[in-house]
Amino acid sequence: MDFAAIVAQLAQGVAYTVVVTLCCAATGLLTGLLVAGLWRLNVRWLRWLLDVYTFVLRGVPVLVLLFLVYFGLPSVGLKVSPLMAMVLSLGLMSGAYLAEVFRGALDSVEDAEIVAAEAMGFSRLQVMVWIEFPQMLRLAVPGMVNQFTVVLKYSPFAYTVGIPEITKQAMSLASTTLRGIEIYLAVGLLYFAIYRVLLIGVQLIERRLRVPGLSAQ
Repeated sequence: MDFAAIVAQLAQGVAYTVVVTLCCAATGLLTGLLVAGLWRLNVRWLRWLLDVYTFVLRGVPVLVLLFLVYFGLPSVGLKVSPLMAMVLSLGLMSGAYLAEVFRGALDSVEDAEIVAAEAMGFSRLQVMVWIEFPQMLRLAVPGMVNQFTVVLKYSPFAYTVGIPEITKQAMSLASTTLRGIEIYLAVGLLYFAIYRVLLIGVQLIERRLRVPGLSAQ
């Protein structure tokens, strides 16, 4: 088996890797937006709960969360699929980190714009939707890209719950061919290729969201 054949064999797991990454990244994005929005409501008890969520999810290793969800929940009668287990562990962990990114970006929105919107009769929800969140998303793009990269790098944990992504294919192939150096070199190249392709898509979104003249500063 030559190197091209190894890459072709491993490529069978690319679709699974991409699906896991996109599902977890989307979950993290939506969760982060929800947490940041609720935190912005300035309800003391709610802020306390959200702070506990972000503190715990950022402090527990992803693999422990994954095993807790996939192997722990069935013991209380809740069985989840491998993909759902990844979403509930890696996706929610990513959301905890993104919530902090979004909170920092929200603090950068000018108070004068918020006051002006409220003076025009905007409700608190309208201010968040039309004034704060559009500016926050532009300011948070670098942090979002960084967290997206983290999700991709953690996606190989999916093999531990049976998802046949790239790492799972590599382990099976290495056990039968004993050509670990070539196989895991190919794994690295495939992950880098996925990263570059997805990053191009993110950069296109960033260009559409970029404030004119801001990049020149």
